[in-house]
Amino acid sequence: MNTLQKTIIGNYVVQVASEIHYSYAEQICNEMELSAKARGTGIAKRSPDYLMKKMEEGKAVIATTSSGEWVGFCYIETWDHGKFVANSGLIVHPDHRKSGIATAIKTKAFNLSRSKYPDAKIIGLTTSMAVMKINSELGYIPVPFSELPKGDDFWKGCSSCVNYDILNRTNRNHCLCTGMKYDPQEVSLLAKQGKKPEFWDFLKESKVYERWMSVKQRILLHREEKRKKKVEMTAKKKMELLEH
Repeated sequence: MNTLQKTIIGNYVVQVASEIHYSYAEQICNEMELSAKARGTGIAKRSPDYLMKKMEEGKAVIATTSSGEWVGFCYIETWDHGKFVANSGLIVHPDHRKSGIATAIKTKAFNLSRSKYPDAKIIGLTTSMAVMKINSELGYIPVPFSELPKGDDFWKGCSSCVNYDILNRTNRNHCLCTGMKYDPQEVSLLAKQGKKPEFWDFLKESKVYERWMSVKQRILLHREEKRKKKVEMTAKKKMELLEH
């Protein structure tokens, strides 16, 4: 079965997006922005033109109802001449969340990435435990930021996030997001050795990991708050000196 063909799941249709889906681009962008604000974290802000370009290139996945209502979306990006690929911007309309459609979209995007870039490492950054669960089922494992692309083009996508200062302050070593990676070469090597990949058991470890994430976020946000207060105090003292 061709995994890139249309997938019908009940009333949902999941497929690789194309020019016929341009009309959804603005609605998708608006929902991305609202979702980021609601979570208090950022995702790379994209324009309708950017999403339409992805559709034109066959580098996006869209889900609709059988009657044509927009349901969800995801697109792929590449870095280092195709050595790294990410399934980015996953968004599901609020009316259709917790339906399982996010998993179908991510799976389709993953298969699309593997088809277009079979040797690439597939990576992701997320604060969402739900996305981590989906990624782990596809074979991703959590990795340190040092295993992600080094170029500025990759990290520029984080610039619209409210936590971008934390990323810069830690020299791109830490942030509230978790880095994840699927390495096809590692999977292939294990297969040749007759071994099964020991992917992260999310369901087994998720509660422990969720607690660790909560602690990490408190520490990073507390340090950032202290840094900002220090900057404000320094600026205030400078103003007082100038006034005198």
